[in-house]
This record gives sequence, structure tokens and C-alpha cells, in this order.
Amino acid sequence: MAIHPLNPAYKDYLWGGNKLKSEYHKSNDLKITAESWEVSTHPDGLTTLSTGQTLADYLNEDIKKHLGTQFSNNETLPVLVKFIDAKKDLSIQVHPDDAYAHRHEHDNGKTEMWIILEAEPDATLYYGLNQSLTQSSFKAAIENSTLLESLNCVPVHPGDIIFVPAGTLHAIGAGIVVLEIQQSSNSTYRVYDFDRKDADGNLRELHIDKAIDVSNLNPSVIDFTPQYEPEETAYGKHTVLRACEYFTVESFEVEHSGTLHLSGNTYNALVCIEGKLTLADDQQTLDLAKGNSVFIDAETESFTFSGNGRFVLISNP
Repeated sequence: MAIHPLNPAYKDYLWGGNKLKSEYHKSNDLKITAESWEVSTHPDGLTTLSTGQTLADYLNEDIKKHLGTQFSNNETLPVLVKFIDAKKDLSIQVHPDDAYAHRHEHDNGKTEMWIILEAEPDATLYYGLNQSLTQSSFKAAIENSTLLESLNCVPVHPGDIIFVPAGTLHAIGAGIVVLEIQQSSNSTYRVYDFDRKDADGNLRELHIDKAIDVSNLNPSVIDFTPQYEPEETAYGKHTVLRACEYFTVESFEVEHSGTLHLSGNTYNALVCIEGKLTLADDQQTLDLAKGNSVFIDAETESFTFSGNGRFVLISNP
């Protein structure tokens, strides 16, 4: 049994800000901290343990012990967890499903969900279409720079839970900080980028043909609530935010000490998103602050927690 503090990998995309440094304890030398990849074995951003070993290498030492008995020796962590600070609008984009990504990108597909942690007044994001399009009308809207007219532009607030299946056109808007839980993938097709230029003065690449291949061109249903109702417990509030074929995500609002009993047959990743907490198992005690993340081995059967805050627990479905 083991609980491992994690050190993230950082990304300095042009739309990012500095809230992750100032408010989420993300120390790095970048001028912009757009994302911190908290729990990742993806080669594009490897999370490390406190020893300096990558999480990927640690898991490979004993897949079944660390990830769970349902995993085979050639598998790795199926999820990627990150903080995102959008100081500016992200591009309009879409992600492929597994079949398309395996065939074209040698990567996983990307179904994801967002927990809105912060949203400035009047902050909005784009989510899916407000009308049906054909592939030809979709392509024409991209080429004519009228695509935004066909997208849902939705106001968001802290606490919103947004599930984004592969194929959903979307963009996080300016002034929003999210915790993102996704398949372990970095396959993104940029559809529209507001004619922005990169640091070298070049327009960023678009991926229109692939986006046309994978986008769901039917109207999207807007429901930014948790999948299940909250449950009051002796320690505070517990909510299953989303359970899908790729991950299960739960929220724990802690007001009193408690013990969480785990299945003992799958990994868990834990991210503190509010306040300060103390975790303990039979080997160690860890103090966590807002922004800290840990990986919990599959064989861990329980741990205790105390403090005043909120953590998110991610596990295999």
C-alpha cells in the first residue's frame, strides 16, 4: 500500500495565465502556466514522484500491484488529470474517439470532463452545436469564419460539471480555471483560433479535415450538473460527479475527519481543489493544500483524511 505525492509537468500555451502559480502552488520558471499535468504517464507530459522517478516508470515496475488486477503488463495509466488556467479563450477544437485516434494518431481518443473551479463574472465557454450541420455546411462555416454562430456559448460558474464526449466541439473561455479529467491522450484538432498568431508571428495550425471526420454535427444537450445527487456523510458531502467507461470521478467536501474504504483492486488519483487536508494510511501522513495531487496504489484498501477542504478522487470505472 502506498500514497505518492506527485510533481506535475507544465505547459506554457499562449492563452494561459498565472493563477496556477499564485493560487494552486505551481512553482516553475515559465512566464505563462497554462496547464499543469498532475497525473500523467503520457509521453507529452510526464508526472514525477517525489523521488524524481516518472509515474510511468513506477507503474511499469508492477502493473497489477499499482494499477489493478484488470490491467495487463503492456498497459499504462488510462487517464490524465490536469489543471487549466484560461486567461484567454482557447481555440475551438474537437477530439477523436478511440478508433479514429488509434488509426490516425497512434494515441487514445479523448473523452474528458471539466470541474469549473473559478469563473470570472460573465465567463462563458463553447459547447457543442445549437443546430444540425452537414459536413459541407460545417466546412463552409469554418472557411467563412461563421462557425461561432452555430455553437452554444454558455455562461459557467464555479461548481459546474461539464462532460465532453469525443466528437464534441468545444472551447474553454477566458477567465476560467478547471480541473480536467480525460483519457490519456494528446489528440486535439483545432478548428478555429480567432486568427491568433504564435510567438513567431505565425497563425497556429488548424486540422479542418480531421475535425470534419470526427465532429458530432448534431445539437448538444446542455446539462452542467453532477451525474448523481450529493450524499451527506459523517465527514461532509460526497458526490459522484461522473461515471463513464473511461473513469469515475467523485467529490469529497470535508468538514470532519473520516475514513475512505477503497476497493483494493484499482488505482486512485486524488487532487485537493480547496482548503487544506491531511491524508494518512498505515505507512505515512501527508499534508495537502489546494493544487496538490497524489497517486494511490491499487492495493491500498483505505486511508483517513481530516482538515477542511475538498478533494476529487479519480479511479477506473
